[in-house]
Amino acid sequence: MLRVELKSDEAFAALDRLAGALDDMSPVMADVGEFLLESTEERFDRGVDPEGAAWAPKSQTTIDAYVRRGKAVDRRPLWGPGEGVRLAKSFSYASGPSFVELGTNAIQSAVMHFGAKKGAFGKTKRGSSIPWGDIPARPFLGLSESDQANIVELVEEWLEEIGARGR
Repeated sequence: MLRVELKSDEAFAALDRLAGALDDMSPVMADVGEFLLESTEERFDRGVDPEGAAWAPKSQTTIDAYVRRGKAVDRRPLWGPGEGVRLAKSFSYASGPSFVELGTNAIQSAVMHFGAKKGAFGKTKRGSSIPWGDIPARPFLGLSESDQANIVELVEEWLEEIGARGR
């Protein structure tokens, strides 16, 4: 399991102020979860990691394998016949009064996120390596600096709304 923690003093201060003003932080955490879900899906569509760096391109070997199988070729990394759509649409979040968790249950997600060396998972019955070639890491989960700033902004909007109610 990949765990990413918010390390922004500014975000913690804003969250602490908001927690002092609310009895239940669940709606705030749900808003943060929705924001992170959208941000993650948007980065996935663009093919960039949380820092904005482009993913490694799809290898020619992979492209050739799709062609040999008569499959449509999508040159975007992590997008192929069915795989990219399944992974891209598998992101979800859970939230509660004091947490937000974002992830995916797609079976291939860890290998796509962290990468894997040829043969890292053994061999098939026919003796072929699993995976059959190196898979570069293409991180899609995590918090960018922009994500952290947007979380602070979201929390500050909640604070402004609470302040407006109290007037």
